[in-house]
Amino acid sequence: MFNPFDSILIRNMEVKNRFMRSATTSYYAHENGIVRDSAVKLYENLAKGGIGLIVKGHLSIAETGKAHQGMAAISSDIHIPKLKELTDVVHRNGSKIVAQINHGGFRSLSDRAGPSEYKTSGWTARSLSGDEIDNIIHSFGDAAERVIHAGFDGVQIHGAHGYLISQFLSNYANRRDDKWGGDLENRMRLLMEVYREVRKCVGNHPILLKTNCDDFYPGSFTIDESVEVSKRICEKGLDLLEVSGGGVEQQSELEDLARHPDSELSEPDYAGYASLIRKVTGQTPLALVSGFETLTGIRKVLGRGIADMVSLSRPLIREPNLVNEFKSGQEAVSCIRCNACIGADVFGKTMLRCQLDVSN
Repeated sequence: MFNPFDSILIRNMEVKNRFMRSATTSYYAHENGIVRDSAVKLYENLAKGGIGLIVKGHLSIAETGKAHQGMAAISSDIHIPKLKELTDVVHRNGSKIVAQINHGGFRSLSDRAGPSEYKTSGWTARSLSGDEIDNIIHSFGDAAERVIHAGFDGVQIHGAHGYLISQFLSNYANRRDDKWGGDLENRMRLLMEVYREVRKCVGNHPILLKTNCDDFYPGSFTIDESVEVSKRICEKGLDLLEVSGGGVEQQSELEDLARHPDSELSEPDYAGYASLIRKVTGQTPLALVSGFETLTGIRKVLGRGIADMVSLSRPLIREPNLVNEFKSGQEAVSCIRCNACIGADVFGKTMLRCQLDVSN
């Protein structure tokens, strides 16, 4: 039986086990983007809980790219000291930590702007100019450099979940007719340029990417396109690919298409599509997120080679000590995926925590 407590080497970063905490925003930074003491404590508890690799919840690379209230930032040097306090406490407790960097695109609060004009019943987003795109690429690089100064072990580019890079990859959201839109080669250009800029700025530190296996919306980013993008970015030298799913206007009923047909591998939501991506990623380690409920399910996915790491989010909101509990014999997570932790009544208004515990 595969041992999820074995270590793994990601470029030059040795991680003590195969458990990864997927980037999960705490929603509760100060208005200027500086993380609060309560966030530092949250990451301390995660590290004490035994997780091998923590991905810090997304950090805004630019003030105009802030995606929601309470989003932490890495857009200025003023953000570095408190983040350094956070990374120090994680390292003192034996875990590695990388920072996820992100831009909201047309989901940004102060300047809704993406690949193309985009309208909903409540707002309209404008199209970014070529010069603005170039500036955003440089901002990703500047943010990555600050990430290293803040003591992180590496950086994760957020290319999923309907934020800016995901918007450019989507044939539905991106209707440009210049070098940034049209065929997949052009739609992946922003991602490739961001990767190039980040690599230039972080040198030999690990670079990770979070990507959608599918947007789960007709006419948007598909599994076939995800396979091609994954292949290309891994060939560029990516150090770990985290597979997730769901983009602009996703339709949850389409997510079942991503499950694995083998019942032994059906626990995680996207194992079927991840297995297709795995065929083209070569030696690049792959992490899979969403839907893990049991240690048996985790062992199956790792043992069958679908992924090298399992990435957890909601289970660790409820049980930050989960990895230690798994090691002590606990078999299943206690999270029931009710999603109350991201409900409208708490989003951006309180520190991230399990609402079942709050109500009891």
